[in-house]
Amino acid sequence: MTMKSRLRHAGSAVGSSLYRISGGRITGAVNGLPVLLVTVAGRTSGVPHTTPVGYFTEGDDFVVTGSGGGSVAEPQWFQNLRHADRAVIEVGRRRMNVSVVVAGPTEHAVLWRKLVQQSPRFADYQQKVERQIPMATLSPVDGER
Repeated sequence: MTMKSRLRHAGSAVGSSLYRISGGRITGAVNGLPVLLVTVAGRTSGVPHTTPVGYFTEGDDFVVTGSGGGSVAEPQWFQNLRHADRAVIEVGRRRMNVSVVVAGPTEHAVLWRKLVQQSPRFADYQQKVERQIPMATLSPVDGER
């Protein structure tokens, strides 16, 4: 693991801890979006990993995007999400199980427009990379809405 990766992991762990301790008041927003914590199993290890992620809501669902701040590579947490049917999210002090659906082309176009309206910086991220920045909808399950 590179030093950059180690620092990123450490920053994510600190951010997650501050988020939990404060109920989302600290580290609870980024780029004009609220933040949730998403915990998903590693696609090869099966070990759960928690990452703070910006989101917006679409009805009762939570929409997240794998921008990585406009990085060339898709973030590890989103790669893990692609391989998961379920995840756990924390929104403030609420913790809930969610189903995971990665947006297809038509849904992506609609969700992307909504994201850019709320946080125009994401348009800049997309212009920096050749990959299409992915989006996923996280829907509460088990009556946890």
